[in-house]
Amino acid sequence: MSGASRCVLVVDDDEDLRRTVTMVLAEEGYRVMEAANGAEALTRLHDGPLPDVILLDLMMPVMNGEQFRRAQSADPLLAAVPVVVMTAAGSRAVEPIAALGPTRVLHKPVGLEPLLEAVAEVASGHGRDGHAK
Repeated sequence: MSGASRCVLVVDDDEDLRRTVTMVLAEEGYRVMEAANGAEALTRLHDGPLPDVILLDLMMPVMNGEQFRRAQSADPLLAAVPVVVMTAAGSRAVEPIAALGPTRVLHKPVGLEPLLEAVAEVASGHGRDGHAK
């Protein structure tokens, strides 16, 4: 159980993917919150508690990942929460994604091992250098 007492917010409009990631993380001992878009994620963050890491999809309705990151970064209470971007965008999106300042970037489809490794490192405070990896 690597995630004991760590909290993750999973933000993705794909309900099946969101639930699967939530289930996997819960089995690893993480407390998991879910949001279907950026606006819902901001509400969850303001309602607390703050997670140790946010797993963020970029392409979502209502408020996409880029809009969410702008709002999160502008809010002093939320800005320090590290973000791992999960995206299906290919190499053409590397620079725009890096401009969002994620701690890590995972390309979909995300394998189980890379997902768990990224969450464990970022949630524990390792790998929080602000650069996409």
